[in-house]
Amino acid sequence: MSTDTRLGRVRTELRNLLILATPIIIAQLAHTAMGFVDTLMAGRVSPQDLAAVALGNSIWVPIFLLMTGILLATTPKVAQRFGAGEEAEIGPLVRQALWLALAVGGSAATLLWNAEFILRTMNVDPALIAPAMGYLRAVACGFPAVALYHVLRCFSDGLGHTRPSMVLGILGLLLNIPANYIFIYGKFGLPAMGGVGCGWATALVMGFMLIGMLVWVKWAPYYRASALFTHFEWPQWPVIKRLLSIGVPIGIAVFAESSIFSVIALLIGGLGATVVAGHQIALNFSSMVFMIPYSLAMAATVRVGQALGRGRPREARFAAGVSMGVALGYACISASLMLLLREQIAQIYTPDQAVIAVAATLIVYSALFQFSDAIQVTAAGALRGYQDTRITMLLTLFAYWGIGLPVGYALGLSDWLGEPSGPSGLWQGLVVGLTCAAAMLTVRLARSARKRIRRAG
Repeated sequence: MSTDTRLGRVRTELRNLLILATPIIIAQLAHTAMGFVDTLMAGRVSPQDLAAVALGNSIWVPIFLLMTGILLATTPKVAQRFGAGEEAEIGPLVRQALWLALAVGGSAATLLWNAEFILRTMNVDPALIAPAMGYLRAVACGFPAVALYHVLRCFSDGLGHTRPSMVLGILGLLLNIPANYIFIYGKFGLPAMGGVGCGWATALVMGFMLIGMLVWVKWAPYYRASALFTHFEWPQWPVIKRLLSIGVPIGIAVFAESSIFSVIALLIGGLGATVVAGHQIALNFSSMVFMIPYSLAMAATVRVGQALGRGRPREARFAAGVSMGVALGYACISASLMLLLREQIAQIYTPDQAVIAVAATLIVYSALFQFSDAIQVTAAGALRGYQDTRITMLLTLFAYWGIGLPVGYALGLSDWLGEPSGPSGLWQGLVVGLTCAAAMLTVRLARSARKRIRRAG
């Protein structure tokens, strides 16, 4: 193949990837910006409210990602059926995924409602437990709705229609800001709830987004071939079981990465509100930056899945490679900006100089793991397109919990390797864990691609 032809293929794939990924990026940034708004507005009330929201986030966000990770099995299955021209089979599949969403969403909400034991087990400051639980129980009320929304979003993404999630994400963000103001400060006759009000605003937005997606899927013409709402079906365990066989490893892998950040927040919960708040600022900004490679990974799942559905495994491998190249280029930009502007970033969140100092230090480590984080999440997204999720889960668990967290604990909270360095040591462990994950998932992706090509002859 000539150089011009190869470059032409890259440009074509890059264009198709970005057309698919750009609405996902905007939707994910809007979703993460809701957390930014929560953090910013709670931080303006008091460091205690900010710390309570931070602790609440450290519990509900990993559970949310576990839940949505399980439901992500919908995307590659829809994408492969769409690529193979089997649209009539998509509706029955998604109907079963909606039943699964009800079960998973209800279970996750119940867990959040009874999460106080987690805070007490981790020796969190007793003064922060009550507001953190109030925040968590408010968010829990929106979990069944957001689980159903996520299945409908995966259905739409798998068909290649990513615009609905973008529009609803933006509208959700626009709703979240005034809702936060009303609930936090007690407007229109409501009591002032402080940080707890952020949770009620989040639950309200979750319900709004479900209603919006239901209306969109019901009336937009490009969903009609799937016949999603033409008739009712009771749960069918064989179909749900197949969804779980793909989705549970995805959920555990996503949970393994997100929860390690949350465990760090809980481990430092006894170090005081200043340290917890600084960690929350660094984590919140890192999460916003992470949304772009995460969105590229979601687009890679669709591109790989549709190519495999068409019976073209070489196109699938090419799509995965272009996605990883884009993610790596983005990491170069994000890491540079974070290193240069770390103090200015922290100042956006709080005027407290002590909190700014902690956050700026941790943002340096976040900049360092931009490269490995971008590679590992994009490789994982491409592997979802191959429906290769079990080994991905095991590799992720080993990297984060077998390597990253022990190294971080040894550096940050123990004297095994010298004087403990607190949150800095824990974030250094994150750098190590993410680097190991990136290396292992890249190798796994290459092997999966070669295997599928050999199988196709």
